[in-house]
Amino acid sequence: MSPPGLPAEAEEYLDWLVVSRGRAANTIDAYRRDLEDYLRFGAERGWGHSDVNPSGVLAWVLARRAAGLAPATVKRRLTAVRNFHRWLVLEDLRPDDPTIAVEVPRAPRGLPKALSSEEAAALVAAPRGPKAEARRRTARGQPPVAAAAASRRCEAVARRDSAILETLYGTGVRVSELVGLSLGDVDLGSASLRVLGKGSKERIAPLGRLAAAALEEWLAPPGRAEMAPERWASRADSEAVFLNLRGCRLSRQGIYQLVRRYGEDAGIASALTPHVLRHSFATHLLDNGADIRVVQELLGHARVTTTQIYTSVSRERLFRVYAEAHPRARLEAPAPV
Repeated sequence: MSPPGLPAEAEEYLDWLVVSRGRAANTIDAYRRDLEDYLRFGAERGWGHSDVNPSGVLAWVLARRAAGLAPATVKRRLTAVRNFHRWLVLEDLRPDDPTIAVEVPRAPRGLPKALSSEEAAALVAAPRGPKAEARRRTARGQPPVAAAAASRRCEAVARRDSAILETLYGTGVRVSELVGLSLGDVDLGSASLRVLGKGSKERIAPLGRLAAAALEEWLAPPGRAEMAPERWASRADSEAVFLNLRGCRLSRQGIYQLVRRYGEDAGIASALTPHVLRHSFATHLLDNGADIRVVQELLGHARVTTTQIYTSVSRERLFRVYAEAHPRARLEAPAPV
């Protein structure tokens, strides 16, 4: 059933995106949320997609900014709404496009955050660290009958989380790509993953030695098998590489939570997200001399201009290291006479 407030035209537009434009499920979900927000705002003020004027669209944009949304988020939402209205005009469902007169908010292009090599090493080691082990000891504090099972389950969690962090940092895959991995996508023999990226584009991601070893340990007993249920809820779950404690495919939210938790364990001050590991992967490759075209392929970017932002990160780090290390960079210029 259609979500409340989403008209038939909007549903037809989303179907068109799938059939005619081949948009991925995650893209459709994002467009659906954006359109629901836009149309809900209009319904509360007495207008809809068929009679909204530029002032109504602008009011929605300003309200989103007043709510504290970042310019990049507002820009993305307005793009979804603008594309919907363009489609309405193409399909002769309304004569004009009210979004034409609305200026797209400028989104400052900030440099992506990246961990240092030392922080990344501390993070991937965190599932075997003392804080994680303390949590596991607490989980083991059960009656004797359940103690052995609890111990095996805790070991499986440690193996899974190590494999997740090593894979995120070692391959630079997106969190959606990670949770979408199935057993057939992992080739430990050639140390590679088959990844389904944005726009359903497939690519091969090489696995480093440590990531391959962590995945091999997770896939061997008592790793993944310890989380497998007696009866699978679906075939998608039975083929998933990473499982949660209920034996279902691990969700994006689950990945976010464990990355943040281990970031705290590792003493990393800023709140971590899986995407920070992707940034770190690209930045560290470029720092160590990797060709930008190779990094583009590894990240699955359609355009090299998307990858070029990481060269700015590396260049800034280059100047910082120079300023800190070169004796002539630290000296003050003599005062003019």
